[in-house]
Amino acid sequence: MGGTMQLAAEGVAVGPAPALALVPEVFSGLAAAEAPWRALEAAPGVVMTPYQRFDWVAACARTLPAGARPCPVLLRDAAGRPLALLPLFVHREAGIRVARVIGGRHANFHMPLFAGPEAAALPAEAYAGALLQAGARAGIDVIHLPDQPRLWNGVPNPLARGSASPSDAYGLALEADPEAVLKRCLSGDARRKLRQKEKWLVAAHGPVTHRVAADDAEGEAILSAYLAQKAVRFATSGIRDPFADPAARDFLKAAHRTGALELHALRTEGGRILATFVGAVDPARFSGMLTSFDPDPSLARFSPGDLLLQALIRDQASRGRKALDLGVGEARYKASVCDETIHLVDAVIPVSLRGRAYAAAAAAGARLKRRIKRDPRLWALVGRVRRAMARPA
Repeated sequence: MGGTMQLAAEGVAVGPAPALALVPEVFSGLAAAEAPWRALEAAPGVVMTPYQRFDWVAACARTLPAGARPCPVLLRDAAGRPLALLPLFVHREAGIRVARVIGGRHANFHMPLFAGPEAAALPAEAYAGALLQAGARAGIDVIHLPDQPRLWNGVPNPLARGSASPSDAYGLALEADPEAVLKRCLSGDARRKLRQKEKWLVAAHGPVTHRVAADDAEGEAILSAYLAQKAVRFATSGIRDPFADPAARDFLKAAHRTGALELHALRTEGGRILATFVGAVDPARFSGMLTSFDPDPSLARFSPGDLLLQALIRDQASRGRKALDLGVGEARYKASVCDETIHLVDAVIPVSLRGRAYAAAAAAGARLKRRIKRDPRLWALVGRVRRAMARPA
């Protein structure tokens, strides 16, 4: 394996034998990797996002495209100690064998699991060199790793080298006192308005409660409401519904059964679900994946989505979680409550010559998409085109 490789578009040259060599182990599937994966996940001080929990990934693997094959990569030090795991899968795209982290658009972050801050502090060149070896061994042309957080819980991510992702993510630090969190993230005027809207909502529709799905039946009800509410939103916005595929719906149900997903709803006494919030979770964090609200125009003035978000923040803080994030992408409700911007990077590791061509195209595409999303006029134009295409002929 000759020559050098570049990490993303940043031009970081990585030789075939870095000073600190990590030893890659490529697994033939998720089951083969489960034991070391769960051990790494349970290690004290592990650095990971909820989207790399084994249970979340195993459920999400149901959504992989036809012909894709999981090939998780475990990186060890010279003494054989596990340092990091990347839950990859390989799929042929236009003749190029592309490896990605299992999760795709369902996951906000595609970071590896690191055994601890010390493992994450190893040189980026060491990780890139080991992944280059793993890619060559597994017959991969390029490893595409979008949405790499530059920092995760204050720990730098060595794979966050490349072009800035088209969008960033937004988070909120939690503390033991829920009301202190709400006072920090919402102005007094905003809290007063929400209290008034809740009074109006109760007057119009009766008492409402915040519910966390406690069993399969309640989970099914919340997921059904989410899918129905979001289908209307997707149709009117001209966006393809990612959950039209039954496999994607099965993924949500399976992830909830294993505890990898938490399902929240704002519900009337009569059982009508006015808003939903779905998140990937671990002991310390709730990471928002999906949210919806009842499209009935008569409910809009009560802001049921905002009321549920307030209840969600209060719930997560009271249960001892340390952080909450609202995922990737710009939105008014995120800016109104979050106090942290999670800066993201798209990393690309080319393994073959064809992979180098893919890397150049991927970096250019990410830059173009970021430019469009950061220009209000261009992004508004995209929205108008989508809505026009969604209208019946």
